[in-house]
Parts: sequence; C-alpha cells; structure tokens
Amino acid sequence: MSRFEGAERYVATEDLKIAVNAAIALERPLLIKGEPGTGKTVLAYELAAALDAPLITWHVKSTTKAHNGLYDYDAVSRLRDSQLGDPRVAEVRNYLKPGKLWETFTSPVRPVLLIDEIDKADIEFPNDLLQELDRMEFFVQETAETIRAEVRPIVIITSNNEKELPDAFLRRCFFHYIRFPDAETMAAIVETHFPGIKSRLTAEALRAFYELRETPGLKKKPSTSELLDWLKLLLVDDVDPETLRQTTAAKLIPPLHGALLKNEQDVHLFERLAFLGRRGGG
Repeated sequence: MSRFEGAERYVATEDLKIAVNAAIALERPLLIKGEPGTGKTVLAYELAAALDAPLITWHVKSTTKAHNGLYDYDAVSRLRDSQLGDPRVAEVRNYLKPGKLWETFTSPVRPVLLIDEIDKADIEFPNDLLQELDRMEFFVQETAETIRAEVRPIVIITSNNEKELPDAFLRRCFFHYIRFPDAETMAAIVETHFPGIKSRLTAEALRAFYELRETPGLKKKPSTSELLDWLKLLLVDDVDPETLRQTTAAKLIPPLHGALLKNEQDVHLFERLAFLGRRGGG
C-alpha cells in the first residue's frame, strides 16, 4: 500500500501525514479545509510526486456541474455535421468529451485526483458526485457502456469553507483541517524554499509577518504563499533585518508590503496605525 511520508519541497505536519495515509487505507476521499494559502492544493501535487502517480486536476468553478466530470456530449456539433454529410456522425463517440472522472477511472495506473475548491460550485454539486465516488463507476447513456475504475484512485478534495457541504457527502470523506502554521513550522517551510537563508532575516520577517496577521481589523490576513513572495523580494532587494526589526503595526508599515497586503482597506489601516504610532511617539 502506498504511504505518504512528506516531500522535499512540502513541509507536512505529522497529523497531515496521518490523515493522508488514513484516507488511502480507507479508500475514501480526503477532504482538506483550511485558510487560503495553507497548502491544500499543493498537497495533491506533492502527494502525486511522492507516490510517483499521475495527477489529474479538476478545478471547480461556480458554473461547474457534476456531469462535467463525467463527460460532455456535443449534440449540436453532431447535428451540424449530419447536415453537412460528415461520416463522423455514424460514431457517437466522436462527440463525447471525457471529463476528469472518466480520465481518472480509465487511468492504467493508480492516479491522484484533485477536486479543487469544491465549495465554489452549487450546493448540489457534492451530492451529485456521491454515487460516482462511492462506486467508482458511471453509465454513458449515448454508448450504453459503464466506465469503471480498475484501480481506485486517491482523491483529494479541497474546500475554503465558502459553503457548508452536505452531511451525506461529509460521511463519505476522511476530513482534515490544515491549521495555519506556527512560527516553528513556518521557519521550516521558509528553509525548504530558501535553503541557507540568514536566520536573523527569517526571524525578523516572521515576527513582522505574524504581528501583521494579528492586527485587529485586518480584512485579509496574508498567507504562507504571500510570506514566501515577500521573503523573495526582501532577498532580491537585500533588505537589512534591522529594518524589519523596527517594523511594527503601530509604527512602521513593512517594506514591500504589496506582497502581503492585497487590498486598499488593509493598506489604509496600516498607514493610519503608523501615523498614529509616530504621532503618539513624538
């Protein structure tokens, strides 16, 4: 049985590795929730790489329907071709476009299927997938055939908690919530992306980053990916750690803050705090 022990470029906590391996052992989808930027989507990529398995990604949108994952039948093109006398119309398969589940079920080796941001779709979307994910098969009406998985795939489903998922769907999943990394875990994440980075720069950057996240009134807290972008810019610009040490929410807005603050309300909040801090300290 395949086991996930982490990856070189992905710092997986012990409880996350336990969750992944439990889902694999139970042959149930692993439902991952957590703040944006906590590595939910990346987990599927790293898991596939670690197990040397093909990765099939299904990025869900607000307009996505469950049948899109099975297949689409282009009846309009077939009608048009029949009017033009195209011989392709004799074979209905020419007008079937396999979806991600079809691709997954017909994979010759055990794949990892990522259903990304399932909560973006209509509330009925998860329920409409229950039978296919349970039985690992579906029926194609146009060809009267059943598409069945010969090997049960590893299914990773991510959610940002934008909508509550149906109880019937949740019962069929193994659930794990990725907590936002603490400073120690985050330092390890930073080291995997920037090997040999100066410890003082990391320490000061993390202090400023976590203080920024804890600022009352912040609309969007910066995520791990935004921290990594910020550190990359700090390294490129060779920012002195001393500059970061002087950065506090009440006195000075962080340098290159555009990598961390992603809306004007939060920028204005920090500008006001810095102004008030300077005036109070003056």
